[in-house]
Amino acid sequence: MAPEIDQQWVGKLLRTCAERFILPRFHTVSANRKPDGSIVTSADIDSQNFLQDMLSARYPDIPLLGEEMSLAEQARLLQEADTLWCLDPLDGTSNFAAGVPVFGISLALLQGGRSMLGWVYDPVRAELFSAAQGAGACMDGVPLAARQAPKLQHCVGVVDYKRLSRPLALRLIDERPFHSQRNFGASVLEWCWLAAGRYHFYLHGAQQLWDRAAGALILNEAGGRATQLNGDGLRESNLPPRSILATLDPQLHESWRRWLETAAEFPNAAL
Repeated sequence: MAPEIDQQWVGKLLRTCAERFILPRFHTVSANRKPDGSIVTSADIDSQNFLQDMLSARYPDIPLLGEEMSLAEQARLLQEADTLWCLDPLDGTSNFAAGVPVFGISLALLQGGRSMLGWVYDPVRAELFSAAQGAGACMDGVPLAARQAPKLQHCVGVVDYKRLSRPLALRLIDERPFHSQRNFGASVLEWCWLAAGRYHFYLHGAQQLWDRAAGALILNEAGGRATQLNGDGLRESNLPPRSILATLDPQLHESWRRWLETAAEFPNAAL
């Protein structure tokens, strides 16, 4: 049985974290590079430490898996804990460090390898997205709902070409089966903006667990559909990155799947 979680308290906690540790450092913080080449700032570290301390104090039996932990510690937590928090304390760090106002905090409660609760907070626009398994999704308390998309050739979406396989990326560029694409550089917000109907689809290669755990739940509970590129489920029970196909209109997802099946090559489920 899922533990009783005060969802409003968690939402307020994310807002407090942003107000104390993220927004005051926007435009002022310096960045360092992690061993994998990605960027980290003091805001990432302090945000994770604050949220871990607060969540541990209120829910001491639920461990936290955070992006800024070692891979070994992340793997151990996933193996040993049936219920755990999954946190990205500051997604879009490159944007944040460069003064680009597109970044967010993501927190999910995983149980049995599934996202049961999810929150994403956008500090710049002060928007809180949330969802509970089987209970729908909201933005600032207003329910989100799926809506019909136009035909694929008329759709606008987010495509992260950098992490897709080269053959698939080149074919997308050459054929461009959609009308137009964007890339905002903050996965946790890209999921939620799709759920809010701000565009029609989302393609992203090799996405990490903490980038999708809350956002995919929010989209699914809004009536959308998200899978790996080959149609398999996203699998929140392990760490390997997944390549994502997501739409707010499930019929558009089928149109994308048909197009992908005609592609000469696309990433397998392990990407």
